[in-house]
Amino acid sequence: MKNPRLVISLGLALGLAGCSAAQEPPTPAPDPAAVEKAEQEEARVDGVRAEINRLADGYDYDAAIKLAKKDSAEQLNQMASGLEEEKGQVSAWEEPNNIPHLFFHSLIVDPGRAFDEGSSSQGYADYMVTQKEFAAILDELYARDYVLVNPEDFASLDGQGQMEYRDIMLPQGKKPVVLSIDDLSYYEYMEGDGFASKLVLDKDGKVRNEYVDAEGKTQVGAFDVTTMVDDFIAEHPDFTYRDARGLIAMTGYNGAFGYRTSASQYPQSKTLEADQKKAAEIAEAMKNSGWVFASHSWGHIATGTVSMDRLKRDTKLWKAEVEPIVGKTGHYIYPFGSDIARTQRYAGDRYQFFKDQGFDYFYGVDGTTRTWMQQGDEYQRQMRINVDGLQFAKELRGDRPVLGSFFKVEDVIDPARE
Repeated sequence: MKNPRLVISLGLALGLAGCSAAQEPPTPAPDPAAVEKAEQEEARVDGVRAEINRLADGYDYDAAIKLAKKDSAEQLNQMASGLEEEKGQVSAWEEPNNIPHLFFHSLIVDPGRAFDEGSSSQGYADYMVTQKEFAAILDELYARDYVLVNPEDFASLDGQGQMEYRDIMLPQGKKPVVLSIDDLSYYEYMEGDGFASKLVLDKDGKVRNEYVDAEGKTQVGAFDVTTMVDDFIAEHPDFTYRDARGLIAMTGYNGAFGYRTSASQYPQSKTLEADQKKAAEIAEAMKNSGWVFASHSWGHIATGTVSMDRLKRDTKLWKAEVEPIVGKTGHYIYPFGSDIARTQRYAGDRYQFFKDQGFDYFYGVDGTTRTWMQQGDEYQRQMRINVDGLQFAKELRGDRPVLGSFFKVEDVIDPARE
């Protein structure tokens, strides 16, 4: 006879095993398609959330709220209430006719080569700043709550073609400033003197500088105003109002962005068409990121004093050789600050010529006042402060200083100037 305890134990064990199997069926393998779909949705939501935050950081709360509300994801919809609260804390800048404008030329990357007592070294010392100085200036502007704005954000033509000021909505304490860079052409005379050599697009379509160092090694990175500003905004998205970067004043006689794109100056160039195509691609990428192009004349001429015939010929060349690359623009930055009038309102043949060519925004130079603006019925006018060695020296002498509200020259000046 079998052991009764053994029989009972075996029966009980088999019974429990059967019961356990009934209660805990094997977990089915996850559906790969469902997993992939969930991961794609998570990535999409993360991307939309990042875009909402970017818009809000740039003070475009209406666009951020609209994007949050219309999305199918509830977690994004829930962001709208917080965004509405943030929006309620901004107010219109009270002085739209009192906005400063700082301008720079291309940055000196290697002071040792720029300040080598060559034929151009004094000009570099007078009219340029170093990369080190510009980095310090950006830090100071941000620390003092300045925000980059586009002139078209604070002044634009209405439906009847009349210029009027618009509200810039900023949090308490934030202050608008316009930035511009002249001559982003990497002129032939600058070659080998310690500047970036051109703009290029990296594998991700991002605009970068090409720089050849003193040993002849080519580097790609942020070595000039536009690329450094782009990188700074990537780290400090609240430094820009609705994606504003700055204005880029373009000439044409040596081409654009380091490419010899002028058909009139380089008629024998075998790379002319390729250079024009590359430059146009770079310009498009820059416009998409918030940069605005301006005419600086084709030949860097004194627009306020040259003959009308010369002005017309020059403008025709700019329209033929630069506009196809950078696109149409309503902005004109006077070379040498050679304005077509003093402080009186615009009128006369030169003004009418510029209006006929499609220009509505005009910029001169005045390093003696923090801000000067003038609005006519059909135009907006603004003076720019030159940030360069000449202005640094003037400030240090105490000669009508104007930069103190932006940065202290003593704190940013590069010892390499000595």
